[in-house]
Amino acid sequence: MTEQQVRWTAEQVLALAPDEASRKAGGKLGSAGPWSRTGGSASGSVWGLCKGSGSTPYRTVVDLTGPAYKCSCPSRKFPCKHALGLLLLWAAEGLGEAAEAPDWAGEWLAERAAKAARPAAASGSAGAPADPEAARRRAERRAARIGAGVSELEQRLADLVRGGLAGQEAAGYAQWEETAARMVDAQAPGLAARVRELGTIPSSGAGWPGRMLEECALLHLLDRAWLGVAALPEPLAATVRARVGLPGAVAGAAVRDHWLVLAQHDSVSPDGRLTTRRIWLRGLESGRPALVLDFGPPGRPPQLALPVGLVLDAQARFRPGGAGLRAELGERFAAPVPFPHAPAGVSTGEALDAYGAALREDPWLDAWPVVLGQVVPIPGEHGWQLADAEGKSALPVPPSGARTRSGLWQLAALSGGGPVTVFGECGHRGFTPLTAWAPDTAEPVALG
Repeated sequence: MTEQQVRWTAEQVLALAPDEASRKAGGKLGSAGPWSRTGGSASGSVWGLCKGSGSTPYRTVVDLTGPAYKCSCPSRKFPCKHALGLLLLWAAEGLGEAAEAPDWAGEWLAERAAKAARPAAASGSAGAPADPEAARRRAERRAARIGAGVSELEQRLADLVRGGLAGQEAAGYAQWEETAARMVDAQAPGLAARVRELGTIPSSGAGWPGRMLEECALLHLLDRAWLGVAALPEPLAATVRARVGLPGAVAGAAVRDHWLVLAQHDSVSPDGRLTTRRIWLRGLESGRPALVLDFGPPGRPPQLALPVGLVLDAQARFRPGGAGLRAELGERFAAPVPFPHAPAGVSTGEALDAYGAALREDPWLDAWPVVLGQVVPIPGEHGWQLADAEGKSALPVPPSGARTRSGLWQLAALSGGGPVTVFGECGHRGFTPLTAWAPDTAEPVALG
């Protein structure tokens, strides 16, 4: 069976849509009616001409190994509705025997292949500083600015603890936004993000004083770690630098594996200016988890989209620190293919053990990616739980951690009162479910 013949499901295609409008518009183009001269290659690409409002049909081609898209339509969305429609047609009916791409599609595919074939060494040398001594001086100046910002933040936290937390609800968010801006000026964006989160806690509902004190303690720990970073072991020092906001280059050899896409979800920054897409992967051979991030500016979603349930034969390079989770995808060797069954899971107790082990490497780690095998979702008066099928232990689902309440009921309907496999993020407040696998078909379902 060729790669072109291994088709995705309609749900996996629609997961690529940048918004609901594109999802609906693409669905209308998912039949053979508007399409002509469709085809696909054995190497993992599909193409076709889609009839539009003008006399000239739109030329649409998709490289499944990305996936990446090219269309002659004027849309600025990626993928556009024509690319979605072509993929839906391919998913439903296939596009016949593998064939050679027409010139207009072949040129673009050849450009992508040539770009991917560039030597890795060339890209690595391009990122090296032209003047190492000047780069060292810049790093020292930035470290000094961060140190000054950390000292200011420590004073702010000390004032908060001395004055007590009682007035924080009335004080409002503005004071913390001002402190976050000072951290941005100090070139410590990681600290700025944590300060902004700290400012939202007083309005987060019952129990907020305890949560605020916890976050203050973690911020204090990070401040002290930065001030003594030179004396820390290198793995922990790399984590501290990453948490403060210093960019870390990918390190070590590329890890080639078959990476299963476990979840993909977006979050928007408090000011609405940035959309962050989190894509969780697991290496089927290595068992290693990986977190790939992509970002979208205002009005545009992130471009990288990997449907849940697909497997990528690809290389990944990992950044130092952060418990070794953050990764960047490199060369891909084939088109993504569906995974035929649910991934192997662990018990709720083993999930907590895994999170505890990760905390030893990164004390500021909010959660650890875990697949729970054979758990039952249980709604209750004091919140939801995911209980082991044997009933020996359970993990709470935090109200603030569940993406949507409808997602929890979606999970309950999927389980039908029986055990299901669930992927999510296990942290100190509980387990946030992101994806579940239907017991009868083993198809992944994104919760939310």
